[in-house]
Amino acid sequence: MATATVRRRRPWRPVLIRLGGALVALWLVATVAFGVLQLLPGDPAEAALGGPGSQASAAALQAAREQYGLDRPLPVQYLAHLGRVLTGDLGTSYSHRAPVTEVMAPLIGPTLTLAVLALLCAWLLALVTAMVATGTSRLAARVASAVELVASVLPGFWLASVLIIVFATHLGWFPPVSDATPRGLVLPVLSLAVPLAGYLSQTMREAMLTALDSPFALAARTRGESRWGLRVRHALRHGLVPGINLSGWSFGYLISGAVVIETVFARPGLGRSLVSAVTSRDVPLVLGVTLFAALGYVLVTMAADALTAAVDTRGAS
Repeated sequence: MATATVRRRRPWRPVLIRLGGALVALWLVATVAFGVLQLLPGDPAEAALGGPGSQASAAALQAAREQYGLDRPLPVQYLAHLGRVLTGDLGTSYSHRAPVTEVMAPLIGPTLTLAVLALLCAWLLALVTAMVATGTSRLAARVASAVELVASVLPGFWLASVLIIVFATHLGWFPPVSDATPRGLVLPVLSLAVPLAGYLSQTMREAMLTALDSPFALAARTRGESRWGLRVRHALRHGLVPGINLSGWSFGYLISGAVVIETVFARPGLGRSLVSAVTSRDVPLVLGVTLFAALGYVLVTMAADALTAAVDTRGAS
């Protein structure tokens, strides 16, 4: 009773814990990204002046190091990096010669569009597959289980290449290069959604099968509930909970997968920009894209926790 009273008096405690965890996660991402970039070969000052082909003089390189603070010790650079992040200043892109926020702004929309549509498509495919896999037909269940297993292990670049060959080159249904039309989004979305749907379907199927074997399912059947009604009205809710819990990871998977998919389909976005930034050793832009992906992961995870609490009522009294 006393514990329940304390919880009612401190409703903000779980929120503070989640916010603290989110800040720690962002700090770790900023730290790891900064450390990894220091290990990449090449001189950041040379990258700031246009890369190895620029043939910059020693004086120009030294001036670039002073301008971007690259002549200072690494601990000082690290602290300065964290200070800029805290104030929302992600620095100036070496390759674009513009603030990182300005470079990223027009790329966020296309990447988020791709990620959100892929997540919705993955959920639709996973729901259908999980419902079939938990049905009364053994043959259909085995086929659905095999499909979800194969889908979950498909490499994104391989699947994208196959989709281009089949649906763009041979059938001509969709363009091989992603454009601004809805048709141009179909193949990139499927390339991201199909493997994710395999993971989601496997997780949801296991939870639904467990629910169908539970005492409450037996009680519902004795009351005359059909197998279909039992899956839709009872087991499906239990299957949704682990799927929703994976949404944070799913967002991170989709953003990282966009690196490959946007490159394969020549689609503008943060993923394709990240590849170019790593190649040119554009440290500020790499850090900016990485932090944005981490922030998105944190926000989606917190939203998934809230949605899970709304869907999963097993702990409610």
